Amino acid sequence: MSEFWLISAPGDKTNLQAWERMNTVTSKSNLSSNSKFHIPDLKVGTLDALVGLSDELGKLDSFAESVIKKIVQYIGEVMEDSKDKVQENLLANGVDLISYLTRFEWDMAKYPIKQPLKNISEALAKQVTQIEADLKTRSAAYNNIKGNLQSLEKKTVGNLLTRTLADIVHKEDFVLNSEYLITLLVVVPKSSYVQWQKTYESLSDMVVPRSTKMIAEDAEGGLFTVTLFRKVMDDFKAKARENRFMVREFYFDEKELKCEKEELMKLASDKKQQYGPLLRWLKVNFSEAFVAWIHVKALRVFVESVLRYGLPVNFQAMLLQPNRKSVKRLRDVLNVVFKHLDEVAAASIMDPGIDIPGLQLSNQEYYPYVYFKIDLSLLDGS
Repeated sequence: MSEFWLISAPGDKTNLQAWERMNTVTSKSNLSSNSKFHIPDLKVGTLDALVGLSDELGKLDSFAESVIKKIVQYIGEVMEDSKDKVQENLLANGVDLISYLTRFEWDMAKYPIKQPLKNISEALAKQVTQIEADLKTRSAAYNNIKGNLQSLEKKTVGNLLTRTLADIVHKEDFVLNSEYLITLLVVVPKSSYVQWQKTYESLSDMVVPRSTKMIAEDAEGGLFTVTLFRKVMDDFKAKARENRFMVREFYFDEKELKCEKEELMKLASDKKQQYGPLLRWLKVNFSEAFVAWIHVKALRVFVESVLRYGLPVNFQAMLLQPNRKSVKRLRDVLNVVFKHLDEVAAASIMDPGIDIPGLQLSNQEYYPYVYFKIDLSLLDGS
């Protein structure tokens, strides 16, 4: 996806001319695609409150971004074999993310602008926090089913020494309900089939002649039955092991095997039933979280613009989509066009050797104009 720069400068005549100059230069040189970013007239409140809110919004911005990334990552996990289709499921209010950004409109119904800015910020924080909590609950429930299913499915793969035998053995393969006789299952390497047939009857006393039968085979060997008297079972196992014949610890229990099969089918069915509703929830709440995140960005631009440019409120916000190959050139153009807004900061950007007190108070990049980055490449799910 793409990186966007959300910037603002004062809306007076001088700066509107600067905007025009910037638009002319960036479009002529193909440095960026620009569009106006409309932020409504919000209630300012006191400047002290704005300073505190600026810090809170910075934290909320990072939090909302992290929740969105979690949703995208989890959509990828849920879609499993269709991970290449994740991006087409990432929509905001029914449109692709770039279209939503470039045509941004404040949602007056969700976030009424007549209320104080702090109330809007708290409503956004509450919404994103709830989405994160619901994501934890829903993902835990789905992961539990998925994990249990994978555990059972893992048992159906692997070699005959380790895999489940529930889907291999049948009742008729065993002597059942006998006080004296028992049927064992023995894994024999392919290279030892002939040796097994020649020697199994003499591995111990009391082995039933001609009682062996191969009931399954994989790339490494075969699974053979053998019937013998219970009292020689331990002796037979020891002798078999000496000859590289491995006796599986398995005793036929029809009820248990039936339960295992039913559990596998139930988990597969539960996973299938939950998949559709879960994916729909993820798509809806990705949209909700993304929309909330961009409203947080809009709030940050508004607050920083008022703090930077003063009252009455008069600024123009613009969304820039830089051409990847021209990022440095675009930054230089912006610094030249808007250096009059903060000559000292502009000078420090042109000459990084100049140390300006107060400019390192936060991790936020500082420019003569208000600037926030919206990096959609973070949502590639990688």
